[in-house]
Amino acid sequence: MGDRYNIHSQLEHLQSKYIGTGHADTNKWEWLTNQHRDSCASYMGHADMLSYFALAENESKARVRFNLMERMLQPCGPPPERPED
Repeated sequence: MGDRYNIHSQLEHLQSKYIGTGHADTNKWEWLTNQHRDSCASYMGHADMLSYFALAENESKARVRFNLMERMLQPCGPPPERPED
């Protein structure tokens, strides 16, 4: 019984610390938005990936970084309408 409470409290701590881990009320749009933002942040953080994208798109690294940052604003479009309960 103690293990179950311990695991549950660890999961709650993880979810409060890291946004992308999700929770019971996470919908598909929020989950996809987190995935896209994490991917863009990873691409910007790895210089080799950024260079590869710049070469493939025939753009400068700064332009590719700017485009990735622009994409992070609303990577999956505007949020869907939530039904009022």
